[in-house]
Amino acid sequence: MNFIVMIPARLSSNRFPNKPLAEIGGKPMIIRTIESAEKSGAKRIIVATDHKKINNLVKKNGTEVYITKKKYRSGTERLFEVIDQLKFEDDQVIVNLQVDEPCIPGWIIKKVAKCLNDKNVDVSTLAIPINKRLDILDPNSVKVITDTYGNALYFSRSMIPWCKNEKFSRSVFLKHIGIYAYRAKFIRLYMKYGPVDIEKLENLEQLRMLFYGKKIYVLTRKIEKCISVNTQEDLLKANKFF
Repeated sequence: MNFIVMIPARLSSNRFPNKPLAEIGGKPMIIRTIESAEKSGAKRIIVATDHKKINNLVKKNGTEVYITKKKYRSGTERLFEVIDQLKFEDDQVIVNLQVDEPCIPGWIIKKVAKCLNDKNVDVSTLAIPINKRLDILDPNSVKVITDTYGNALYFSRSMIPWCKNEKFSRSVFLKHIGIYAYRAKFIRLYMKYGPVDIEKLENLEQLRMLFYGKKIYVLTRKIEKCISVNTQEDLLKANKFF
């Protein structure tokens, strides 16, 4: 399948300063994420960053990189600038692989891209089952609920579905993983819509997509080594796999 992996990499972060440069197994996180993308079969890998440090590191690695404006709400918005600059065709499939997802296997990246056509949706993404109470309650761990067809109903930093007590089947909880496949045309449309209230409240870019009635298919797989690096604690967990 013909797709391009784009990695938005913002240096500053309130929760984890300089996160893309944090080392995992002796290599900066951004390089680990690029290596995962290289195993996906993508025809092109592009990093979109706001900082010279990341730009220089990625260039030294031999990967295509562009410096973008510093203020964006999300990775999708940052990618738009590069897509517009490079004048991608509307039908070009783009996989937005977030920089803090260095552990996603290459075959999963390819599968998420393939789901875009197979499921006839606007966007495809990934989730993994979670059953630990701390993960379910952790606001850094984004949860998603889906319908019978695997399409997203809602994403939240809160526990969804909510339950009255702890006598519940934890198998129903899904953790959203930071990867999206969509077409360049969709990203252009996303920017025209502009931010919406639920997106601002939850600080989740995908809620803008749902708000405007776009269909998001959620590929669900059990991937034990899929560690999203949002905190220093996550970084320690990720280091165990490299």
